[in-house]
Amino acid sequence: QVQLVESGGGLVQAGGSLRLSCAGSGRTFRSDAMGWFRQAPGKERECVAAISWSGLNTYYADSVKGRFTISRDNAKNTVYLQMNSLKPEDTAVYYCAVSSSTMAMLRTEYDYWGQGTQVTVSS
Repeated sequence: QVQLVESGGGLVQAGGSLRLSCAGSGRTFRSDAMGWFRQAPGKERECVAAISWSGLNTYYADSVKGRFTISRDNAKNTVYLQMNSLKPEDTAVYYCAVSSSTMAMLRTEYDYWGQGTQVTVSS
């Protein structure tokens, strides 16, 4: 049974930082792309950041470029999202996901999902 568990969410003031972690179990993800998505009320789930199996290729949504950094540690089967300079518009439930592809940016390309962690940014 494959399982992804996010942690690190919370409530922060604008300008603050959070570091999200996603630990996988059930199988290794060394050959898989991993990504972070977010979903705010009334909006579709969108890809915030993604990282290739090797860690050499990354993708960021324009709205978070320069503020968020995705990284992975395949030895620990874990992906991270460092979020700096947070804005109220970053408020959403953040999900980690794993794709069978070596790199993926679309929601439909991902096969496994965590339960999500709430990030709330106040002004």
